[in-house]
Amino acid sequence: MVERLILWDIDGTLVRTGDIGSAVFDRALEVVLGRAPTARVHMSGKTDPQIVDEYLALMAVREDGVAAAVLAQLEIELAAAAEDLPAVGWPCPGAEELLSLLARDCRVAQSVLTGNIAPNATVKLAAFGLARYLDLETGAFGSDDADRRALVPIALRRQRELRGRALTPDDVVVVGDTPNDLACAQAAGARCVLVATGRYGAGELAGLGADAVVTDLSDTAQMIDLLAPAG
Repeated sequence: MVERLILWDIDGTLVRTGDIGSAVFDRALEVVLGRAPTARVHMSGKTDPQIVDEYLALMAVREDGVAAAVLAQLEIELAAAAEDLPAVGWPCPGAEELLSLLARDCRVAQSVLTGNIAPNATVKLAAFGLARYLDLETGAFGSDDADRRALVPIALRRQRELRGRALTPDDVVVVGDTPNDLACAQAAGARCVLVATGRYGAGELAGLGADAVVTDLSDTAQMIDLLAPAG
């Protein structure tokens, strides 16, 4: 019986995608608008719709329907770049071993809570062989809500509706690498473990109030203690 739901962030927590992450936004914006952005939006911890809205504001674009068109093109651009991901990116230290170990524990369900739109989340995880360990059908994505703080309840609802599991926020651990990952966990009353494999260092994350902060996922014994049910 499942007692614990672990919701994994993707970018900066499980994988790094090199320059492709920002490049696909540039290409999607250029295809839809006929021009590329001339400045970068800070993307860590944000949802894809939020990032697109910030780019459109930066580029002074206000037409209805443009954001949806850019997000649709973003899916196309990442799918076209999928074969390049393993060459320019990498799984974060310890990620695959830890996912594999937790997948063997029948008390644990693993899914994602990510700012990526759902198709792009699948592409990134599949590129590094990690999708097989995660129940992506029950994940919560940027395509579900632009506000990351709304995503834990969505994941819990999918666990209930699709898997018949009556889990509560007390049963959830969000694992991420940014203050926004912690904010979404706190908004729902879930626990949070922050990992310093993204933009933020362990020192920056340490004082935010997470249940734990780790350098990376490579100490599997420590991570199992933090994430799996006791015993």
